[in-house]
Amino acid sequence: MDPGATVFVVDDDAAARESVLALVGLKGVRAKGFACAEEFLAHFNPQMTGCLVVDVRMTGMSGLQLLQQLQARQSTLPAIVITGYADVPMAVKAMQSGALTFLEKPCQDQELWQAIQKALDKDTSQQTLRKQKGEIESRLTTLTEVEVEVLRKLLEGLPNKRIAVDLDIGLRTVELRRSNIMKKMSASSLPELVRMAILIGFLPAEKSA
Repeated sequence: MDPGATVFVVDDDAAARESVLALVGLKGVRAKGFACAEEFLAHFNPQMTGCLVVDVRMTGMSGLQLLQQLQARQSTLPAIVITGYADVPMAVKAMQSGALTFLEKPCQDQELWQAIQKALDKDTSQQTLRKQKGEIESRLTTLTEVEVEVLRKLLEGLPNKRIAVDLDIGLRTVELRRSNIMKKMSASSLPELVRMAILIGFLPAEKSA
């Protein structure tokens, strides 16, 4: 888990909010409480790591409205929704709004902590994925225009001879550019190169079959 990860607790019920903060603190994880969704949004920035624990019914903006606002801001912060007034439509709406888990009050400490751990693990995985994407995108920028042309052909599954014909260059030139691409992208095989391209959206997944 990211040592800088924080559990953000948004609940206008002070007692409930402090109870969650105390539980997280006992587990040795950083936590910060907010009395309303508006207060959290004023504090929010896309670089936050950790997870969100939010009540549904609050004064002002509801928990579901908060999740929708975060979606609009392209937040990837995993969210746990808790409520004392649960029903199926609400649970569905929470999941559609990006909630990872939906819990009914009163929830047991162990149940809540397991949900928080799951959310923190997901956030760590997302951070790792974002780092991988950033590294691959950085490598891609080191390719020359002609190498990018060859890369596109490779990702189409074309053999070197066909690439040479399509681009009107010599076979040896294709082989050299292919070698340079593999080195610059730090790819040990063509399948790995394809995986990288899909990961950063350079090659749509449906075209990789």
